[in-house]
Amino acid sequence: MDIKLQKSGIDIEIKAKCRNHIFIKKILAGKKAKKIGKFKMRDIYFNVKYGRLKARIGDIKDILIQYRREDIKMPKRSDFLVSIIDRNSNIIPSLIKSLGIKAIVRKEREIYILGNTRFHLDKIQGLGNFIEIEARGEKEKEIKRLREQIKEYIKLLRIDKKTLVANSSSDLVLAKNLHKRPK
Repeated sequence: MDIKLQKSGIDIEIKAKCRNHIFIKKILAGKKAKKIGKFKMRDIYFNVKYGRLKARIGDIKDILIQYRREDIKMPKRSDFLVSIIDRNSNIIPSLIKSLGIKAIVRKEREIYILGNTRFHLDKIQGLGNFIEIEARGEKEKEIKRLREQIKEYIKLLRIDKKTLVANSSSDLVLAKNLHKRPK
């Protein structure tokens, strides 16, 4: 089988520009967050009518992520499906041929986990440093609690609300015209 559904669920998340990953790492270490590792990845965003669809190719495993969320700066809901892609399959070339590439985002990501929350410290090629915080749940009734969790982490990590980013990394790459650069 070329694709295997791994998980689906609800995230409440934020993304922010981040000048100081070291400060964030110290706070996460103090909270006993588990460091998963540092990984290089390439996200290929496809042209789709609803939501977003991207193939993440990287050091860990290759996955296909379909998600829908609002483009707002405050903690936002994201409904998602994640599927593992067999590296030997023709799925990605088929998607490229069928849908076309919207954008490619290259990044180095450091991942930390604390309970149901993931912290991504990203260095995105051509864009700089970012932090993403994702509080994960499975049920609709958890949304309010997840939003509060994100707000607490914004305070704890001293994230200035002016640095919050509404858009996807693909939108940022498109806005800077980085998707046309070779490599």
